[in-house]
Amino acid sequence: MERCIDFLEKFCFDEDGRMFFIVTEDGRPLRKRRYAYSEAFACIAYAAYGRSANSDEHKRKAVDLFHQFRRLVTTEGLLPPKVIPETRRMKGLGPLMITINLAQVLRTSCQFQDADAIIDECIAEIRRDFIKPELRAVMESVAPDGSILDHFDGRTLNPGHAIEAAWFILHEAMIRNGEQHLQTGLQMLDWMWERGWDREFGGLHYFVDLHGGEVQEYWHDMKFWWPHNEAIIAALLAHRLTGDARYEEMHSQVHDWAYAHFPDPEHGDWFGYLHRDGTVSSTLKGNMWKGAFHLGRMQLYCWKLLEAW
Repeated sequence: MERCIDFLEKFCFDEDGRMFFIVTEDGRPLRKRRYAYSEAFACIAYAAYGRSANSDEHKRKAVDLFHQFRRLVTTEGLLPPKVIPETRRMKGLGPLMITINLAQVLRTSCQFQDADAIIDECIAEIRRDFIKPELRAVMESVAPDGSILDHFDGRTLNPGHAIEAAWFILHEAMIRNGEQHLQTGLQMLDWMWERGWDREFGGLHYFVDLHGGEVQEYWHDMKFWWPHNEAIIAALLAHRLTGDARYEEMHSQVHDWAYAHFPDPEHGDWFGYLHRDGTVSSTLKGNMWKGAFHLGRMQLYCWKLLEAW
């Protein structure tokens, strides 16, 4: 792990303090993205290393990266917009859910004192603007005031993403015995499972339309590895917190489907991309988007959850 941190320090930060998204094998920069998720995941890495090495320096770096991420995603104009804001103003679920998870990591690894307040603030915004009880849906993108945008981008839902956010909120309910957070997380899991589970072939669709219409992304019905990792965690955690056998059944359903289709029986690890029927679309185990994160986190989290049950 120390070698990874050293590589990050030496090659992965630009002169402006932002991180590169891709560098060559020998560390030469190839690409910076308009998003700040490289900084977010580096925050997790520095926090983990700071805790394992008992390094205050790396813990401080983790907290600094967290504040940098928050500043970038909450200050209008610091990041290039996805669409021209004068034409279409939008905000996404992603920055809020990642902020929750980062604050949880920092609270555990770095004794971050502001974690509870920041987490509650993010959950409140998700509850107010992204959760739509009248539609039994969790929006991926909304207008700044939380209203639904009736176009392709506004109607596109990502069940796996919302389910990942759900278990972050369920985790918070478990840590702090929060009934309101528990009910929020359960609603999000229930509604997006209902919308995302493929009743014909099994597994989770990648995208679905809010009103059941067509989705513009042509890979919408493919099965990606990471939503299944997140759903395995979410259903197990929901069962742990409620004792409801329905969540035990959900956990078994997604666990058994995923382990029947994603693992490579010859070389290990999981394939990342399947066709709708569960056959392998690509045998790549790693690329710009798939790394050793979601699968390992799922296995570690579920193991620790079961061990403490």
